[in-house]
Amino acid sequence: MSDIFREIDEELRRDNLLKLWSRYGRYIIAVAVFALVVAGGIVAWRDHQLSERLAQSARYAGALTLARDGKEADAVKVFAAIGREGGGYAILASFQQAALLAKSGDRDAAVAAYDRIAATSALDPSLRGLAVLLSVMQRMPEADPHDTIDRLAPLTASGNPWRPSAIELTALARLKLQDKSSALDLFKSLADDPATPQSLRSRAAEMAAALAS
Repeated sequence: MSDIFREIDEELRRDNLLKLWSRYGRYIIAVAVFALVVAGGIVAWRDHQLSERLAQSARYAGALTLARDGKEADAVKVFAAIGREGGGYAILASFQQAALLAKSGDRDAAVAAYDRIAATSALDPSLRGLAVLLSVMQRMPEADPHDTIDRLAPLTASGNPWRPSAIELTALARLKLQDKSSALDLFKSLADDPATPQSLRSRAAEMAAALAS
């Protein structure tokens, strides 16, 4: 008897499943297909991103080779293109582009390139600060010292990774304004600061000694 009841129970379950399938089967299939499409899309997108990164890496390496071979104008064009594309090598390429422009003597173009990097709001603040610092360095010979001091002010805050270099450039701008006393104080602060890189401390100590004499 137990076998009969079990068979009846299995038949009822089967009938219930068939009824459920006839009612909801198309939805289940649709959901399954959608899940497969999404999963396939994610895999395809990841493969595409990897392919793009590999291609960009190869182009970046090729631009470095062009620069080493003295074909700096060609390298600048490649670095500029990579920088416009975005991606993992975009910021590195933008810095390389600006550096090559500065090396070639085109300081205006170099400043513009550094300023574009500094204006990238999504970029790590330390890299934006570096771009500001390098832009200021390119401008300094002709720039108004007051503008130089204003642009460097945020970088001179305690804890900023570019603070020593920013203070040194600020001191030079003070000298340009004939403000010897302020420049001397700034150079002394660098010379006495153990957090300042040794080469910069030595340079600051020499400047402080020269101004104090």
